[in-house]
Amino acid sequence: MKSILVVDDETKIVLLLRDYLEHAGFRVLTAANGKTALALAHTEKPDLIILDLGLPEMDGLDVTRMLRKDSNVPIIILTARSDETDKLIGLELGADDYITKPFSPKEVVARVRVVFRRMENYSETNIEILHAADLTLDMPRMRVMAAGRNIEEFTPTEFELLAAMARHPGRVFTRNQLLETVHGVAFESYERAIDAHIKNIRRKIEPGTGEPRYILTVYGVGYKFGDQ
Repeated sequence: MKSILVVDDETKIVLLLRDYLEHAGFRVLTAANGKTALALAHTEKPDLIILDLGLPEMDGLDVTRMLRKDSNVPIIILTARSDETDKLIGLELGADDYITKPFSPKEVVARVRVVFRRMENYSETNIEILHAADLTLDMPRMRVMAAGRNIEEFTPTEFELLAAMARHPGRVFTRNQLLETVHGVAFESYERAIDAHIKNIRRKIEPGTGEPRYILTVYGVGYKFGDQ
């Protein structure tokens, strides 16, 4: 049974999500603040974390930052903040997805299932190893290597985006096409989220601070994996 840690200081939201997630077959842990969330993440090692940004004392962005120091557990952030900047910062820190309050608990369950389905698809893929340029993608383990050297582990969303482009070097993907890759359906309001994920991927795989070598921007359209 997959375990999910729900972190929110609003009791009604925690209870609502717990009921829906347990009904969907997940084991649910809960925390009302960032410190408790970090402690539970360390001891219980949940399979996914649903994390509110507006936490007392230590906000969700700080929690995400701390988690990403030694864990690539999938994170879906919840936010009531209307400023898109906070959402993008959360994604750039390594969150896989975000949902804006007020939300439908059914939508949260659906997003959770999408993340787990991506992870299962890669662990069961018939393609064990994908080679692109001098990168090697270990599909079942969702790991990336360059010249035999392990690069920092990727979140499920980052790995899926990289693999989608690496399968077709030189092909130009629009942001909507990349959104369909990770969500199954395009969300227009999420287009800038793709830019945040691409920034993370580049930080992990690009060799320096100069022009990108692997993930290239096609201005006015989207992105492509370099075909050289």
